Amino acid sequence: MEFDPVFLSRVQFAFLITFHIIFPAFTIGLAAWLATIEGMRLATGKALYRRVFDAWLPVFAVSFGMGVVTGIVMAFQFGTNWGVLSEKMGSIQGPLLGYESFTAFMLEATFFGVMLLGRERVSPRFYFIACCMVSLGTMFSSFWILANNSWMQVPVGYSIVEGRIIPADWWEITTGEIMRVRWPHMLLATFLTTGMCVAATGAWYTLRDVHRAEARVMLHWGLGLVACLIPLQMYVGHLTGLYVLEHQPAKFAAIEARWETQQPASEVIFAIPDEAGERNRFALEVPGLGSYVASGNWTSRELGLEAFPPEDRPPVLIPFFGFRLMVAMGLVMLAVSWWGNILRLLGRLESSRLFLQVTFWSFPSGFIAIVTGWYTAEVGRQPWVVYGLLRTRDAVSPSLTTTDVAISLAAYVLVYLLVMSFGIHYIYRLLREGPPDKRLEG
Repeated sequence: MEFDPVFLSRVQFAFLITFHIIFPAFTIGLAAWLATIEGMRLATGKALYRRVFDAWLPVFAVSFGMGVVTGIVMAFQFGTNWGVLSEKMGSIQGPLLGYESFTAFMLEATFFGVMLLGRERVSPRFYFIACCMVSLGTMFSSFWILANNSWMQVPVGYSIVEGRIIPADWWEITTGEIMRVRWPHMLLATFLTTGMCVAATGAWYTLRDVHRAEARVMLHWGLGLVACLIPLQMYVGHLTGLYVLEHQPAKFAAIEARWETQQPASEVIFAIPDEAGERNRFALEVPGLGSYVASGNWTSRELGLEAFPPEDRPPVLIPFFGFRLMVAMGLVMLAVSWWGNILRLLGRLESSRLFLQVTFWSFPSGFIAIVTGWYTAEVGRQPWVVYGLLRTRDAVSPSLTTTDVAISLAAYVLVYLLVMSFGIHYIYRLLREGPPDKRLEG
């Protein structure tokens, strides 16, 4: 393994995106949760919903701030480390990221001030509208980011003029068939992530026998949301797999650790991929299932990595295990949410300590699913940064040196670990303290 500017720039980007993505993934769902709870408070006048809202608002504020800071650093890298990428596709990437800043982010930031400071300064109805605007802003923000990334995954609606990629059809770029699958997949992931966190917090309070009324709201609502959305997410995830099969067959083969073309194709449940030997060690396979998963029948021919030139093959280890971890977390969310709703119907939801402990320890499942899914998509796209148009090794800034990237990477690691540890610890303290004890008037 050669520690050149390309490799270190990729490591740096991966490190920063890992820290960054967990905060938008949380705040998108949390903004929707806060808007829903405020709507219930407005409709019913119950102080209970105000206390739940006030418990989660500072958590949202801290998470929102950390997401903004890490997002700004992410944008800087396009100029410092990926200058050729910015030069080649700036006509597409620049407007998309600009729209995210000047529309979605401005909407979030403007009304977030009302959410944080305007409870006693505006009418209850306008305050609820502000909550809804913040929620919509977070979703619009994800739209522009996913539009940019989806275009890099499957370029559409473009033309090439004097070596530069320029937009030819903005409608296709922003609302094409790939975007129509990937954006809902990401939105559902954020809602599931927040739903699991809310349910886990409710389980935590119940286990500690504190804030029982608020815990009941969090537990019931969180589990109900996850139980409803996880089957839909699995279906949308299947549609996402179909686009990968059609447009990125090498990535699909890497995810399946399928080295040779097979007909019918087996499904590798678990293995240790050996990239040097182009084989799987300790493989657990189901004959024929791979054909059914990919093409909907038991006898289809599925391409293996041997069908692609070595220079066009992605790494196998990370997409293979990343995909399986993502699916495993989805199954955890499915099992916990449905188990919880069965217990609710039986009237035993809050008395089963085993279930409450399992729910509490399941809180990171959504975060793990998002990070591993992102790794699967991004590493599986290699060796392309813009699929089929620009290779990753050709996208870095030409004047970049190994020393430059190594120093900046070390600095990012130190600063992020320090800042994030304080931020996450503060969020933990906020959640541990929980809702205000004093009852508030509706």
